[in-house]
Amino acid sequence: MIKGHGDDAYQYAHIASDFSSNICAGRGHQALMAHLAMHPEFIGHYPEPEAWSLERMIAEQEDLMPQNVLVTNGATDAIYLIAQAFPFQLDIPRPTFSEYEDACTIFSRTDMNHRMLWLCNPNNPTGDVYDQLVIDRMMSRYDMVVVDQSYEHYTDHFVMNARWAARLPYIIQIHSFTKTYGVPGLRLGYITAHESLIELLRQFLRPWSVSALAIEAGKFLLSDDSLRCKPDLNEARRLRDQLQQIDGILTQETHTNFMLCQFEDEKFSAADLKDYLAREHHLLIRDASNFRGLTPRHFRIAAQTPRENDALLEAIKDYVRTKRNAR
Repeated sequence: MIKGHGDDAYQYAHIASDFSSNICAGRGHQALMAHLAMHPEFIGHYPEPEAWSLERMIAEQEDLMPQNVLVTNGATDAIYLIAQAFPFQLDIPRPTFSEYEDACTIFSRTDMNHRMLWLCNPNNPTGDVYDQLVIDRMMSRYDMVVVDQSYEHYTDHFVMNARWAARLPYIIQIHSFTKTYGVPGLRLGYITAHESLIELLRQFLRPWSVSALAIEAGKFLLSDDSLRCKPDLNEARRLRDQLQQIDGILTQETHTNFMLCQFEDEKFSAADLKDYLAREHHLLIRDASNFRGLTPRHFRIAAQTPRENDALLEAIKDYVRTKRNAR
């Protein structure tokens, strides 16, 4: 398992603004917490062995059959479940989320001739969105394609429709309540796929893997579209443009609320910047150097409110000035 995911604010004191997690800014949970507080009985009973009631609600919203849906204990649990059920040889475009490779390393078999492609779309950490024509060309070369669409609601670009994909017996989609509703502590995600694939995946599902509170929370969240995260993509673009204007920093184009940045000068490091921002300004970014294919100079930022973004920009400028003056 990779060390150093985002949202590690627990390692620091007095973090005021967290840019390290890709979850969109400004998400309140008062309505959800009030609802769960009214149902303490869920704590004293086992949940459904499998989250059938939530799967039915998801199926209805996605215009699917319940047989096309499998609820999991977060999107990461879905990744490991898929890797276990289909121990194929893997192909993963990089840089991307590390858990695909970690999961497949545990379960893949050298005697398996089938090949599986893993795509994160939109992609973490770059913010790229794959064009559907590109995905179609890729699919023709693999026995199975897994498309992690955890950030599907974080872009205004087209992403694959679950109903369309569920008709095909070689595509598996991963979805995330964590990102859609900004609830990482719940650990709630789901898989959509052809019913034959879901049936096989269920054979590897652990009983009671999703808590009763998470199931109830999921049903409550699905009942109100206003509870969805809605990233301010215009503000993200403004932040990206402002970062690009800082001398010595390259910022990739993004189609989401988060962006990948890089110091041009090898004497600068993402780890040092992260430590400086946390210590001196109480701001947290993601050191992206542990993404396969990136360097110690890469870091990732998720846009927050305009006020917080402006504070980050000034803090990074201060860091760059301080480092250059110290030479």
